[in-house]
Amino acid sequence: MPQIIAYRKERNEYCKHIGNEVFAFEKTGLICHNSKILNFNKSDDTLILFLKDLIKQAGAICIKEQSLLKPADVKFKNKKDLVTITDKRVEDFIVKKIRTKYPSHDVLGEETGKTNFSSDYLWIIDPIDGTTSFFHQQPFYSVSIAVQYKDQTICGAVYAPRLDELFYADKDKGAFLNDNPIYVSKTDRLINCVMATGFACLRANLEKNNLEYFNRIVPQLRDIRRYGSAAIDLCYVACGRLDGFWEMNLNVYDIAAGVFIVEQAGGKICDFKGEFNFPEQGIVATNKYIQNKLLENFK
Repeated sequence: MPQIIAYRKERNEYCKHIGNEVFAFEKTGLICHNSKILNFNKSDDTLILFLKDLIKQAGAICIKEQSLLKPADVKFKNKKDLVTITDKRVEDFIVKKIRTKYPSHDVLGEETGKTNFSSDYLWIIDPIDGTTSFFHQQPFYSVSIAVQYKDQTICGAVYAPRLDELFYADKDKGAFLNDNPIYVSKTDRLINCVMATGFACLRANLEKNNLEYFNRIVPQLRDIRRYGSAAIDLCYVACGRLDGFWEMNLNVYDIAAGVFIVEQAGGKICDFKGEFNFPEQGIVATNKYIQNKLLENFK
């Protein structure tokens, strides 16, 4: 049956003609037919443009407040894991903007938890990934936001405000850094690799931690880096600055956007067993050439 898809500018909607039937769907990602709302998983320019603008506005708040932080502005989740008043302010700002633009969408935020509108859409937010760096006036922190439709990420962005670097990806359209396409490295030997890791496990005082893997892996590499933001680490894998990244004891909001960006840049993501139970069973991000070689160290 013939299908015609056209965009009607005056009504800001696309139309799909199938035979004598007309399906109109707004750029928000909903199909409307005879006043009935149907779900539609199309990732469109409106969504990614809104996300890019939103995350840069959130980053501007971080830049403004970072130099003004005082010891009284910090609370501790435990002895090593801190949160600032800016974390909460940035998340509140992001959630408010999403509620205004997409009032029916669900939101999962590090500081405020998850809403329950039973929406097919879920925004996953880490307002400041790398809060320790943020508090200590260092540049390696980021704002991370991913958008899922029916549990599948369709777009994501990570913004490092002090570095003015915006990493983002849209489903099936590739990954970008400040609007330039990015790709994972082609390094195929561990001795030529520069990798990164983190120690969220030590902040949580876990008995089983990353030190065993660190001591095993680092001697095999050219060098190691420690940036303090898993979202930045993942994006550095996506653009080839790093050849790999691993860590344990992370949460979904730490990695949701970064994982998607790595995948759209041609990289591979798995857990410590080479399966897909990440981040619960650890997370490993690499190009396709060294994945198996790195995984040998987690057996």
